[in-house]
Amino acid sequence: MHYSYLITPFLVWLICGLTKFAINSIKAKRLAFDLIGYGGMPSNHSAIVSSMASLIALREGVDSPAFGVAITLAFIVILDASSLRKQVGMHAQAINQLDNHQVERLRERIGHDKCEIIVGILIGLFIGNLISVLPST
Repeated sequence: MHYSYLITPFLVWLICGLTKFAINSIKAKRLAFDLIGYGGMPSNHSAIVSSMASLIALREGVDSPAFGVAITLAFIVILDASSLRKQVGMHAQAINQLDNHQVERLRERIGHDKCEIIVGILIGLFIGNLISVLPST
């Protein structure tokens, strides 16, 4: 097995996480450790699955079974990030409005908008392409 298949998703996760933390900290004008989690710019999930799909496409070819699995997983994850998790966030918002006495408010920002997903995909494609040109180990 090439180590690039292990390193790529971790590297993309780290880059997106640091980017998201920096963006949230700038917006909040403080170190925003409490804003770490689902949702926000860029979409970490979209970036990870896109990086693997692009790495597999470039290393194994688009006609390989592994690429078929990777692209299928990417579609599922990206659709989930944009629709299902967005609905969960809207439910959390409604619950928070109904129950003003709950100890801890539910997190309302869970899903991603289209721009966050597109930026995540672009980061994933960039890193996947970058890793693909490195020598295989």
